[in-house]
Amino acid sequence: MFSDGLWRIIRIGSVGLVLAATAAGLVLGDAWLWIAVEWSPPTWFRPHDGFDTPTTVALLVAALVKAAFLWLILRTPAPGPLDRRARALRRLLYLAAAYTLVLWYPIAMLPDAVDAVIWLVLWTAIDVLYLLVIRWRSRVLRAAAGAVFAVELAGMANELLDELDLPELGPGGVVGPVLMLAGVAATVLTVVGQRRDGRWSRGTQIAGWSSVGVYALAIPLNVLLFGRIPGGGLAISVVMDAAGLVSTVWIAATARELPVGGHRADPPPARRRVIRVAVATAAVLPVIALIHPEQTPHLTYTGWSMGCYDRPDFGDLKPAERDAAFLCRARGTDGGVPPMFPDSLSDQQILAYGRMLCRAKDRTEQEALLKRAGSARSGWSVDPWDLVYVCPEVVGATHPELLWSAEQREAANTSYITEANARCRDPWPRTKGVAQATANYFLFADGDHGYLVHDPRDEAGEEAAERAIDELYDDNALIGTAGSAVLVGHIEDVADLCLTVKAFRTAPPPRTAGWDQVTEVPVVSRSGLLTVPEMDGGDVGAGAPMPNLAIAGKGRYRVRVYVRVGDAGEEHLVVVFPGESRRRLKLKR
Repeated sequence: MFSDGLWRIIRIGSVGLVLAATAAGLVLGDAWLWIAVEWSPPTWFRPHDGFDTPTTVALLVAALVKAAFLWLILRTPAPGPLDRRARALRRLLYLAAAYTLVLWYPIAMLPDAVDAVIWLVLWTAIDVLYLLVIRWRSRVLRAAAGAVFAVELAGMANELLDELDLPELGPGGVVGPVLMLAGVAATVLTVVGQRRDGRWSRGTQIAGWSSVGVYALAIPLNVLLFGRIPGGGLAISVVMDAAGLVSTVWIAATARELPVGGHRADPPPARRRVIRVAVATAAVLPVIALIHPEQTPHLTYTGWSMGCYDRPDFGDLKPAERDAAFLCRARGTDGGVPPMFPDSLSDQQILAYGRMLCRAKDRTEQEALLKRAGSARSGWSVDPWDLVYVCPEVVGATHPELLWSAEQREAANTSYITEANARCRDPWPRTKGVAQATANYFLFADGDHGYLVHDPRDEAGEEAAERAIDELYDDNALIGTAGSAVLVGHIEDVADLCLTVKAFRTAPPPRTAGWDQVTEVPVVSRSGLLTVPEMDGGDVGAGAPMPNLAIAGKGRYRVRVYVRVGDAGEEHLVVVFPGESRRRLKLKR
């Protein structure tokens, strides 16, 4: 591949560059320090806020650890002839190491599916060559390794299917953990194979076992260190990123020690001890450096934590996940509001305050608790949909709907709409329109305006709707009209009303008896469509499908609106038929 001299230049230059860039980062600022240590732009945190002390310490320690690992990774390949398979495996392993160190960033700029394809193809080739090059000395061990490699590759294929929006191999909650275990098992069996082969040194095997240890301890270390580092999410990512390079050290060492010859002699005892101490120190040093006193606040989730963006309904959470959901809400800043609790409080303190807020007798007591906690929202009370995560038995007694799952919520909403539609009746049951429908119209937040009879495909539809709103308010009328939009208001201060729409080929008789107001206005359909908005998953609109009322296609129509208020609430009948007149008629005031 490269000459020994070029390897030395690359090795010394790379390590020197990392250390020099880290020193420069300390002078130039936090963003440059991050780039120097993490080898990527600071795109997912706010460097203008400045790093806290643990994060800065983590970056400095990580720089030293990465420099040490880089020194091991870039050692000169062992001399000796290689057959075709071993030569291919060495090149692919070095490519995998380069991918982990530097190539991942430019490839990340490509579509995720491209990244998944490259990773799948690369490791398929490596795993096949592992089976052919390593002297397993046991058919059972080789078969077991092949099976585990296949499962590991199936996991990569599953990720590719996910990126391509194709059917996956199984549900993520089942496939994910199985494939993670397969990845660990693949490393374990490969190291065992290297030991039985005899051509790989103990230092390489130690690096392999260390990579398994780092992988296995990733989750418990996250839990442990999160409890000892204030605002430690960023520091932990730095620590785990540095420790994760142990795997790259092992991959590079595996590539380096690939001679075709017989048993490779172990290095002298003194050298073996140095290698063991270097690998162990590099893996453990960042962990030791970041352990702080037990009293340090435990901050698992902040308003910027990635795990806080997905907020499922209470009923979809496991009991162990509810505390985390409350912490997300307690530290969240959605809508620009300050967090419920300051970062100076640990997770345990916030959870304790949350349970005390559940037991508060009234709003005054809640405000006092928030003030005692140092909350920037001490003048506010706490909403039950936030507290439900820490005391479901208390909140559920008065707000049982907050305990629902998304499926239960959807079912309840569907049932509510169905019941609301069922109370509405056709006021002209004997007069059938060419197209017609009866439903409850939900106004809610849009109740101040009313509802539209409009052409939703008209390019000037939004402007027409705005003019109709202006006309409705300027004339203090029930109906505003402009172009392809008719805006119908309401008499009572209601959140919904019963609406019947009917389309006729000719104007029906006025039949104003029994109605409080009857008004007729012009409208135009430029696309051949006139309809009333439906809810379609939102909070505003008709509770059932609405037909096309422009039964004669494009052209001018008349819209006659009947309105009355009775025991069943406010009721509207909208009659549409072709007509060229542009006059506004008040048939009954």
